[in-house]
Amino acid sequence: MFILQRDHATSLIDFLKEYGDELCSVVSSGIGGLDELEVSLCKFDIPLTSSLVTQVLDSCKNEAPTRRLLRFFLWSRKNLDAKLEDEDYNCAIRLFSEKEDFRAIDILISDLGKEGRKMETPTFSLVAEILVKLGREEEALGIFKNLGKFKCPQDRVTVTAIVCALCAQGHAKRAEGVVWHHKDKISGAESCIYRNLLYGWSEQQRVKEARRIITEMKSRGVVLDLFCYNTFLRCLCERNLKSNPSGLVPEALNVMMEMRSYQITPTSISYNILISCLGRARRVKESLRILDIMRSSGCSPDWVSYYLVARVLYLTGRFGKGKQIIDKMIEDKLVPEQKFYYDLIGVLCGVERVNYAFELFEQMKKSSLGGYGPVYDLLIPKLCRGGDFEKGRELWEEATNLGITLQCSSEVLNSSVTMVFKPVRKVKEEVNLLGYTPRSRPGVAKTSKKENKGKKNKKKKQNAS
Repeated sequence: MFILQRDHATSLIDFLKEYGDELCSVVSSGIGGLDELEVSLCKFDIPLTSSLVTQVLDSCKNEAPTRRLLRFFLWSRKNLDAKLEDEDYNCAIRLFSEKEDFRAIDILISDLGKEGRKMETPTFSLVAEILVKLGREEEALGIFKNLGKFKCPQDRVTVTAIVCALCAQGHAKRAEGVVWHHKDKISGAESCIYRNLLYGWSEQQRVKEARRIITEMKSRGVVLDLFCYNTFLRCLCERNLKSNPSGLVPEALNVMMEMRSYQITPTSISYNILISCLGRARRVKESLRILDIMRSSGCSPDWVSYYLVARVLYLTGRFGKGKQIIDKMIEDKLVPEQKFYYDLIGVLCGVERVNYAFELFEQMKKSSLGGYGPVYDLLIPKLCRGGDFEKGRELWEEATNLGITLQCSSEVLNSSVTMVFKPVRKVKEEVNLLGYTPRSRPGVAKTSKKENKGKKNKKKKQNAS
């Protein structure tokens, strides 16, 4: 009996693989339109099963266009020997949600409701997230309000799902409305709900509303953690960056003081939020000051902290100080990611300081990070267009010896092809002509004015007589 069952299972797997591969090749083929696809599918003389349909969808989801997948699913529903299960519908809806195809989601959810099928809770969570992301929050809320139609309960999980979806895109007001109408269903999920509401208001940079959420969390006994305060800190700094740059440091430090009063120690991430906004406001001295405050408070700066400070120093022309900051980072034995060097070298090239960029590249090679190709592709054309073809050729040979495939053309090394751009400084030239004495125009002007006044006075006297 066991042997017969095992043989039956093996034959079923072989059947699914054989015919599944054939169906996948037809569905994935880009030849012909959707009607031609359906004609090709009708030629298959095989017993179609729900498991075969699910397998084809899963196998082709990364190759076939979503419209062909949708047409295959709708064709399968009409031609299946047995009805598709609710699980198959949910699987298809999740697939089209991952593809962010609103039209396909709308069609299948409509069919799901018409046929009285059940929507699984994970399916609703994903659908709500994608619809709100696509700007279809009304549709997401509509499905939530009618979950009973889809035999899906409005419970703690689904309420949390719609609140998370709305807050992720900054629709905190609507999310609060959902919480208000279903506050009896969120027991046990208060922490998650409040964290999402805080994030939603922070996305809109609504500091007062974000502070209100924090106050409510304290009054209800919901534990505040580092994520909550960092979210609020980002909201506060972003708002001050736009409307009150001088308040960036004092207000942020007040929040950090509040964090410590609740036994929450600010981390490098907390300080980096502030340094980032200071850098965007080009407040150099305050950026350096915060770096010093980090060290004195016992919070070691990470490579992102040094990157943010060095970047604003380079952008404001303080190249020597920027180099000192990077040297300090190396002294602290911090190993940055490749992005650190990519971005700073790009900034230095952008402000026409290729020599500093080259020094930073040498430092990158000492750290043995790898990934040097993009830097060679940036520096070689930059050097050649600046007229330093010799240095450009040296870098080209160096990259070739390292086995790096460069994206830039070798023609940039040819001085007869590459146009050299050199900065031209405007100089005021003084022209002195021998034997030429300029006339004093102001004196002439004064004389002519006096003569005109005398003539006018004579006319007045004659008219009076």
